[in-house]
Amino acid sequence: MNDMRLTERDVNTKEIKIEARQVQVFYGTTHALKDVDVEIEDKTVTAFIGPSGCGKSTFLRCLNRMNDTIDVCRVQGDILLDGEDIYDKRVDPVQLRAKVGMVFQKPNPFPKSIYDNVAYGPKIHGLARTKVELDEVVESSLRRAALWNEVKDRLDAPGTGLSGGQQQRLCIARAVATSPEVLLMDEPCSALDPIATAQVEELIDELRQSYSVVIVTHSMQQAARVSQKTAFFHLGNLVEFGETSKIFTNPEDPRTESYITGRIG
Repeated sequence: MNDMRLTERDVNTKEIKIEARQVQVFYGTTHALKDVDVEIEDKTVTAFIGPSGCGKSTFLRCLNRMNDTIDVCRVQGDILLDGEDIYDKRVDPVQLRAKVGMVFQKPNPFPKSIYDNVAYGPKIHGLARTKVELDEVVESSLRRAALWNEVKDRLDAPGTGLSGGQQQRLCIARAVATSPEVLLMDEPCSALDPIATAQVEELIDELRQSYSVVIVTHSMQQAARVSQKTAFFHLGNLVEFGETSKIFTNPEDPRTESYITGRIG
């Protein structure tokens, strides 16, 4: 019986959550991203790898319109979330970012209490009708971020007073508190110690049961551990995209092989 359930779940993971077609990004006159075509599956961890400055974080920021905040940035092409164009003028970027949450490389908790950091999103989006419901959202989000046991007795303490690793897990709790459909992570473990990194990787694996997770990472080992699909970017191009196991063991493009084996990077 369990085998049958697993098979059904694997079939379900093949639904396309985000589709990008011919995406180009310009910073002023600099052509930062060229002709990116990719389909990101639901309930899957997709890793973006590649050398620094290759466009992976730029593309990640296209997926929740974070590039809108940069005056000189222009995005062309189509990015569809569940078949809807996220760059349509009728789409409210604030509502989009509740559905497409983001965790940044550097922990950035609000200058508020631990509780209020997590409660902020559910409050402004009206996701909790009562204090009891809000308490439940805060607790479940902190549990998912592997932080609850460390902070449950000091929820009124400032989030900025936590250690770096705890702050990052608080930011993950804050991101999942709005029940996003997609979770974007821009090198979420680069500031964390190995124990906290392992906790976050475990969390990522848990989150993919419910969400589509997209992670930018400099660590090929991390990409191999946490993702099912991997995209390799180089010099603003999406060079290769496919099953993680295939990208790491039998890549089709010589540039991918050169990066995986450490000859470029």
